[in-house]
This record gives sequence, C-alpha cells and structure tokens, in this order.
Amino acid sequence: MSAEEEYKKLFGLGNLLDKDKDKTEKALEHALDIRKFEINLYWERAKYFWALIAAAFAGYFAVLSADHMVDKNFNAFVISCVGLVFSLAWYVTNKGSKYWQENWENHVDMLEDSITGPLYKTILYRPNTKNGLSRVLKGPAPHSVSQINQWVSLFTVFIWFSLIFNVLPELEACYPISIKHTAVGIVTSLAIVLVLFGTKSNIVDGHRHLMSKKRTGVIDE
Repeated sequence: MSAEEEYKKLFGLGNLLDKDKDKTEKALEHALDIRKFEINLYWERAKYFWALIAAAFAGYFAVLSADHMVDKNFNAFVISCVGLVFSLAWYVTNKGSKYWQENWENHVDMLEDSITGPLYKTILYRPNTKNGLSRVLKGPAPHSVSQINQWVSLFTVFIWFSLIFNVLPELEACYPISIKHTAVGIVTSLAIVLVLFGTKSNIVDGHRHLMSKKRTGVIDE
C-alpha cells in the first residue's frame, strides 16, 4: 500500500460510506482550525521576538553612548551576545512555525477535494495590466510572508555578529585573553548549539507515553 493510499484509508477518502464522509469532514475542519491557530501563534511569537530584539538593540547603543559607564564595551558585548541568541531563536522558531503550518496546509490539500472541492488549491489572480511599472510597484505578487520573516531574522543574526566583533577587545600577544569575554562566548556558543540542534520536536520521530492510574476505595471502619 502506497503512502497516499494509506492516508486516504486513514481519513475515509474515496469511500462513499456516510461514516467515512463524516470522518473526512471532521478531519478537514480540524486541519483548517489548527492551521489558523498555527498562523496566529506565528505572529504572536514574532511580536515576542521583535520586542526582545528591539530591546537588545536599544540597550547595545545606549551602553556604547554612555559617557561614564565602566567597561561599557564588555557590557555591549554581553548585550550583543544576548541579541544574537534571541535573533537565532527567532530564525529557528520561524522555520519550526512554517514546518507545522505547511503540515496542516498539506492536510487541507488532501482532504478538501471530496468536501468543498479544490478551493484551497485554486488560485484566482488579476490579469496582467499594460502598465508594467504600475504592476511591478503596486500590483500583488505571490511572495511568502513567512519566508520574508525568515530572511529578516537571518539578516538580524548577521547584524549581531558584526556588532559583537565591533566591541571585541583587540587580540595582542602582550595582553592575556579576557576571561570574562571567554566565559560569555562559551555560554553563548552553548546556547547557539542548543537552539540549532536541541529543539527538534518529539512528534517527528514519535514517542511513547507513560500512564498511571490512581486507585481509590472505601474501607470499613
């Protein structure tokens, strides 16, 4: 049995029985609801990271512009490392959100034909106008908003790398390596590794559940 045949069997596709049609309708309804939920979560997470990263940028430049702050370059280095981790987490979160959004969109693609017809897969768009410049500047285009967010988050990651190098002390043979810079760098590197390689969802590979059941009873006095 192919993967497509197994999918159709699981969700009652291709069968004329009422119970199978009900299963398909409920599956489509859930897929649409969860897709909408994932999109809402996507923008809620984006606002969360925007606030954190904006605060980090503000703190970085506020520290560097301070006149009488002791060791302000190190403080700016710490803030830039925090900003780097936030931006990388935003980038990875964007990829994760897109993964699950596409999962439910693919379910809708598979389920909708027998219920609503190919509504989600059918695209209606305006015809090309004669004014090419107006079409390019003001006309709609099939750009992916989530991909734009991913590129912006990746761009922010590289900006933080440049800001980190901007405040690093110069390495010279006559000066020892800064212990505090090294400590912050190690912690930041560990956080980066965890964000990149330690955040895979268990649902992808599957997992088993443990169950415990509480027993109650009444005893005679």
